[in-house]
Amino acid sequence: MLYRLYKPEEFEALYAIEVECFTPPLRFERAYLEKLTRARSSATWVAVSDEGNPAGFAVVEWKRRRDDVVVAYLVTLEVVQEQRRQGVGGALLGKAEESAQAAGAEAIWLHVEARNEAALSLYRRHGYMEGGSAEDFYGPGRGARILVKLLGHRNCAEEE
Repeated sequence: MLYRLYKPEEFEALYAIEVECFTPPLRFERAYLEKLTRARSSATWVAVSDEGNPAGFAVVEWKRRRDDVVVAYLVTLEVVQEQRRQGVGGALLGKAEESAQAAGAEAIWLHVEARNEAALSLYRRHGYMEGGSAEDFYGPGRGARILVKLLGHRNCAEEE
């Protein structure tokens, strides 16, 4: 699997992944996803299979708050069904975090459906911690967990 930054000519393939992974009303509209992939304050990473087909993607965006701290938000992380549970999501997550750090972000956060145990497990394995919840975030009765990870900080064990 090859991981690289998105190329605009790949948009239709990425949108096909969006269609596979999400149904309305959770699916991003085409124009919104295209806007995200083109924003200067974001990075879109693509996983490309050995056959040359996009197998997943992640979009991360960042902004500088009023207190001059840069914070990143993982907008989406999507992997086609046949490539799940093979490390693709974790690798895309790592690339998104690298881009956030390069932009100066001190933390990254995201929403994940509260019942999506596979996604929650992935994020927790990669150091994300509970940061709250959002009731009905994905629609009535479909709440979200808010997960947060500090970036660029070494722990004491790494410094020894």
